[in-house]
Amino acid sequence: MAMGSCFLWRWSRRRRRRRRDLDEEGPCSPSSHAAQSDLRLRLPEDGGGVVGDHKFTVAQLSAATEGFRESNLVGEGGFGRVYRGLIIAGEDEVVEVAVKQLRRGGEQGSHEFLVECTMLMLLRHPNVVSLVGYCADGPERCLVYEFMPRGSLDAHLFFAASDQLLEWNARVQIAVGAARGLRYLHHVPVIYRDLKASNILLGQDLTPKLSDLGLAKLGPHPDSDDTHVSTRVMGTYGYCAPDYAVTGKLSIKSDVYSFGVLLLELLTGRRASEGLLAWARPHLQTRTKAGLADPALQGRFPRRGLYQVAVVASHCLHDKPNLRPTMSEVTQALELVAAHPI
Repeated sequence: MAMGSCFLWRWSRRRRRRRRDLDEEGPCSPSSHAAQSDLRLRLPEDGGGVVGDHKFTVAQLSAATEGFRESNLVGEGGFGRVYRGLIIAGEDEVVEVAVKQLRRGGEQGSHEFLVECTMLMLLRHPNVVSLVGYCADGPERCLVYEFMPRGSLDAHLFFAASDQLLEWNARVQIAVGAARGLRYLHHVPVIYRDLKASNILLGQDLTPKLSDLGLAKLGPHPDSDDTHVSTRVMGTYGYCAPDYAVTGKLSIKSDVYSFGVLLLELLTGRRASEGLLAWARPHLQTRTKAGLADPALQGRFPRRGLYQVAVVASHCLHDKPNLRPTMSEVTQALELVAAHPI
């Protein structure tokens, strides 16, 4: 118990200093973003760089994906399909991209397409996926992102072969990166509203990036007295905060709850949609919380680290939104865990 008390004391102390500079975000911090929010992110005419609001034609994206060829298909869902593609960024530069071709009448409609385009044109952070461009050519709607070669987090947690499963240090680093990305959104303030393992994409070095911002909402202004926005309940079963599901009152603490679910998935290797919370709650009440450990880890994890992440998850999952931590506090707590790898 002394171990747990020490960790909680250190976390509480850091919570009181949550207004410190966001050291990892530098020029991407909300303050600098506000000063630059009127800038358009462009694909320069001279070919120097490949992030921004470049508008593609269907013909260009068809060429990039070899006619939306099946062999280039890397993902599929209710929204449509995602293809790997290659685009020419300059005279000698070829860039790998992901092309999300929205299904007409699919889950991501015109409104969500517009929201995601707008959000990604303005938001810039190492842990938020970068928009390369878009296509609104006749009835065709496509989004073009930077390509994330390791795919989505859920594929590694739930569907990977035994020799490709994520080890402890990787899981903690993914949690830290996702927390930093969500912290950035909340400082804008943007409420993600659809945080889940399948929306976290991984780079070659397993750097995580938040993607699919079609359901995102602007939150209340930090200087206002409002704590939430009222909206139609949307999101994914298993991740949705119960208070939001019942009242329709959406706040940044709704995202914090979803992040707590994500932490449990990282700890246990179990899916949120398969009764994870009901299974996990008794384990969260135990002294060591060791019963939460994913069997695939084969015991290769620090007992203290698992306990600490479980404590953070438990706080995120508090029934009362006002008693959940902020993502700044969550990030600081997880960084303490990451500072002591196995």
